[in-house]
Amino acid sequence: MKALARIYDLICRAEMTLVKGGIAILTGLVFVSAVARTLGRPVGWAVDIAIFLFVWCVFFCADIAMRQGKLVTVDIVTMHLPKRARYYLQFVNNTLIVVFLLFLIRYSIPLAYTSRFVRFQGISWFSYTWVVISMPIGATLLLITTVLKMREHYIKGC
Repeated sequence: MKALARIYDLICRAEMTLVKGGIAILTGLVFVSAVARTLGRPVGWAVDIAIFLFVWCVFFCADIAMRQGKLVTVDIVTMHLPKRARYYLQFVNNTLIVVFLLFLIRYSIPLAYTSRFVRFQGISWFSYTWVVISMPIGATLLLITTVLKMREHYIKGC
């Protein structure tokens, strides 16, 4: 079990490093693209790479935010509920998230396969599958995080 915890910790640290690097590169590419376009020398592939990085960063950031408990919540109603009701409502909410993520994984894998021949406009050798594959990978990471949160919630109890 400790080996699994170490692997998960390594994945979490790699995810954070990839997001930091991805956002930095994405920002640089958009800036360079804007300056180049202003100078009359547009860089067509920069926007395509920025889209690729953005999609991956979205899924990785969603997992990081979920893991750190920093997702936006609206608790105007739930904060007035009894502790036991909030406990069960949180369980139902997490169960719905798990079901949604399982559907996302199930249907995004075939989508990634069917999009293998779609190419970026500015990068003809780069398949759009590399963007679409972020859905099942990101959803799997979110699923692991949600299940671990549910386990933690169950152990903590009411």
